Amino acid sequence: MSVYEFSAKTIRGEEQSLSSYRGDVLLIVNTASRCGLTPQYQELQELYDEYRDRGFVVLGFPCNQFGGQEPGTEEEIEQFCQLNYGVTFPMFAKVDVNGDNAHPLFQYLKEQAPGALGTKAIKWNFTKFLVDRDGRVVARFAPQTKPSELKKEIEKLL
Repeated sequence: MSVYEFSAKTIRGEEQSLSSYRGDVLLIVNTASRCGLTPQYQELQELYDEYRDRGFVVLGFPCNQFGGQEPGTEEEIEQFCQLNYGVTFPMFAKVDVNGDNAHPLFQYLKEQAPGALGTKAIKWNFTKFLVDRDGRVVARFAPQTKPSELKKEIEKLL
């Protein structure tokens, strides 16, 4: 099994198979627009700009499960990301990442890369999952880990 077996709605409501990213290194992140960590959008965009020509893609999944910090509609989220951070990497529709309604992709990511002490739950916005070119989850990074700190890990997979 790999991330390629999942699909999700884009921020514009179109169903997107993750198999379209086959062969790319992926950084999958649950995001929020009203979080203290929201400025990470800038570093995520910088990583995408720096490495996309080498087959690296950031996938953003807005989530409103942590302190109600992503209350907007998909259109509002997309506008916020573009206007404030110049986001051009793929963004998806809002999802749940924990609980009974967690998106199947995030159920899989958490199973493949548990957090500290083996916990599967995602603790906060901007948890990051690094996926290799074969669709395998290779690492999970805490919300506080800045995207720029992931460069060495990304370069190893490129």
